[in-house]
Formats: sequence, structure tokens, C-alpha cells
Amino acid sequence: MIRRVLAITVKELLQLRRDWRTALALLGMPVVLLMIYGFALSFDVTDIRLGVVDQSRTQASRRMVEAFLKSGYFVEKAVLDDTRPLDDLFVAEAIQAALVIPSDFAAQTSARRATSILFVLDGSDSQTANTVLSYAKQIVASQTRSLFGVEVHLAYQAEPLVWYNPDLKSSIFLVPGLLAFILMVSSVIATALAVVREKERGTMESLRATPVRAIELLIGKTLPYLLVGTVSAAGSLFLAWALFDVPVRGSLFWLAVVTLLFLAGGLGWGIFISTLAETQQLAFQLGLLSSMLPTLLLSGFIFPISSMPKALQIFTYIVPARYYISALRSVVLKGVGPEVWWDQVGALIIYASIVLLLATVRMVKSL
Repeated sequence: MIRRVLAITVKELLQLRRDWRTALALLGMPVVLLMIYGFALSFDVTDIRLGVVDQSRTQASRRMVEAFLKSGYFVEKAVLDDTRPLDDLFVAEAIQAALVIPSDFAAQTSARRATSILFVLDGSDSQTANTVLSYAKQIVASQTRSLFGVEVHLAYQAEPLVWYNPDLKSSIFLVPGLLAFILMVSSVIATALAVVREKERGTMESLRATPVRAIELLIGKTLPYLLVGTVSAAGSLFLAWALFDVPVRGSLFWLAVVTLLFLAGGLGWGIFISTLAETQQLAFQLGLLSSMLPTLLLSGFIFPISSMPKALQIFTYIVPARYYISALRSVVLKGVGPEVWWDQVGALIIYASIVLLLATVRMVKSL
């Protein structure tokens, strides 16, 4: 019995040595997943873009501002005289939070009377907003205890004002990201199986004998799934509005444009994978790994990109869901037009063009 077991074991090891792809996947995948999860799975938020409206302009107010900046969480991005420009800065995503110190701040402090500062937040990302708000409360509490180097009894309070998602509902933050996740995974896997199915059934040889060109086959394989994906996106948004009270404040036309671009890129990537794989099982695995993990971890869907290591932030630029989620939240939650998120659309156009070109080249070789 032991001899037979050893014989089978040696046989599998020899087979594994010949199949270098499987060996590489078994040895390399745990390392890759550990690196991605280890760096990306972090609920800490750093480099928070802060706007400052110091209407007091006194030593006490400056110390409060410095406490925010020295905490290691906030980076000053705008210094304003009043609150009127805040709306434009939040819409353009130039800032994520704003600290507004009233003009009577120093007087109230000197008189040991209760005083409040206003802390404005972008609530479109409720998870990040909750974390940032907790940071602000900790800083204000610390300043309350030791503003002048001794214990003082000052009733400093950070009054939060949350825009776009006043109740900080997690569903309003998660649903747009979930839509991107679902559309990316489903579109890639759907078309990843398209060409491989032809290979396994033997119909690819029949296609080679026909006058069908590669570009025609590519379009024919892509259009049905583009239509299905569009209908699925519309139905998902309707359910998000009906079940989770997710608003659609922007233009439905621009929402459709962005969604079509995103779907085109996902479908093109799926076709490219299908030209590389020889079996539906391999195509499914490649499609799942290349779409699910990057979209879930590296798109800003759950974990803020600004808190990731710089090297990993660079890698996120090739994840199309990063741009779609940003544009989707701008349209759905903020109601702004393409003048704000045109760069996200440009990135989606570049991504879709590249993957469709690669898919076409590979399709030509397959035929």
C-alpha cells in the first residue's frame, strides 16, 4: 500500500513539474494574495484632504488647526476666508473634509465658555466619513484637555455636517461599488467563456472556414452581453433606489454613457482571456481572479486608495473599476456633470480601447 501511495505521489510531483503554470499558481498565488490583502485590507484613513476656514485667525484657532495637521491624518489642501467655496471643492474632490472655526472662537475660549467648531464631511463614502469623524472628535477632545499645556475645562465640540449622505448610511456608499463589482465580474466571465466554448465544441474550425472576420466575431460576441449588462445595470439601480433609498441625483444619460464604457472594457478583457485559455474552466478561473480581486480590493470600493502604500496606489491605475466607481458616485450621489469627472471617463476610454485592441489581435490569431 505504501509503495502504491508513494508511486502516485511521485507521479503527481512529476506531472506538477511538467505543468509549470499550475505549479506557479500554487506557489505564487498565496504570496500575491498575502501581499494584496496585507496592504489593501486596512480601515485606517490617512492623507485626508482638509480645507480650513479660520474665521478667528487667533493663536487659539491656529493651535486647533495645527492639532489637526500634526495628527498625521490630515493634509491641508485649501485655506479659505469663508465657507462659500467649500461646495465646489467637495464636488471636485479637492477636499474630503473642512474645518470651520467661528470668529468668536478665541473670545469664547478666554471666557471659558462652551464653543463649537464646524467639521464638514463628504459622506458619499460613509465608511471613510465615519473614520474621519472619529479622528476629528479625538483631536478636539485632546485639545479640550490640553490646549494651553495645562488641564482646562473648555467645552470644545466638533459639530459634524455631512454632505451627500447626511445619515451616513452604508448602503448609499456600498451600492454604487457593488454595482461596479457585479458588472465587472459578470461581464468578464460571460465573454471569457464565449470563444473557449467554440473551441471545446469544435465550432471554431467551422468559423475559420467562413468569411467571418475577427472584428466581426468580436463585435458579434460582445454586443449581446453589452445589451444584457446595460439592462442589468438599469435594473440594479432601480432596485437600489426602491430598496435602499439610493438617490440618482445626476443625469441618466451620462450615467448610461459611463456604464457602457465600463462594460465595453470588461467585455473586451473577457474576450482577451477567452483567446488565451483552452478550457472553460481555465477561462472562468482567469476571469474571476483578474476581475473580482482587483475590483474588490484595489478600486476604492471598500478600502480608500489614499491609505494604501504608494506602490499599490500606482497599481490601482490599471483597475477600471476605480474610475467607474468615482464617476458613478459623482453622478448618482453628487449629481454633477462630466465637467467634474471627465478624467475618469478618459481613463475608461483608454482602458476599453487597449483591451479591445488586444482582444482583436488575439482573435485574428485564433481565426
